[in-house]
Amino acid sequence: MVVRQPVWLIIRNEEKIMTLLETWRKMAYETEMNQQQANQFWGTYFNLEKGIYEQILANPDEIVKGTVADLAKKYDVELMIMVGFLDGINDSLKTPNPIETMAEDTEVSLEYDKEKLYYNMVGAKAEWLYELPQWDALLTEDVRKDLYKKQKLSGTVVKDKKVGRNDPCPCGSGLKYKKCCGKNA
Repeated sequence: MVVRQPVWLIIRNEEKIMTLLETWRKMAYETEMNQQQANQFWGTYFNLEKGIYEQILANPDEIVKGTVADLAKKYDVELMIMVGFLDGINDSLKTPNPIETMAEDTEVSLEYDKEKLYYNMVGAKAEWLYELPQWDALLTEDVRKDLYKKQKLSGTVVKDKKVGRNDPCPCGSGLKYKKCCGKNA
């Protein structure tokens, strides 16, 4: 018996059937758009995403579960918008969803780790999300400041002091660098 997905979920690209995630990523990142179209697409998406987060963060004790299609209906968004949302939140979930292979009837969970979600929002530079007033009830201001600082420092490259020829070798041998690890450098 062959199980068929509804035609409206499948995009055929050179005879390859794309998954929901591939379809979202192609639509969002690979489709040719001029600046105005891109601004409109992402503006609409970010506004819908913000609405979903406002609802999820307002009820932190509720573990949201359901199929991808059910969640799209629950949050009143198109299926592809929900796929994009699931793609964005997946790294912040306590148990990641199988987003690479999900279909509209795949059961997913939105049980998130509060600190990880906030940290990842800062990393994504999603100011419209990490500055939502709902965070006030979830994380203290000090915790949010600490997570913000950790995220910002995580991208900072710190160069070690250069070892001089006559300095002790950093390997701990007790020899000078030039007689040890620096011999062939």
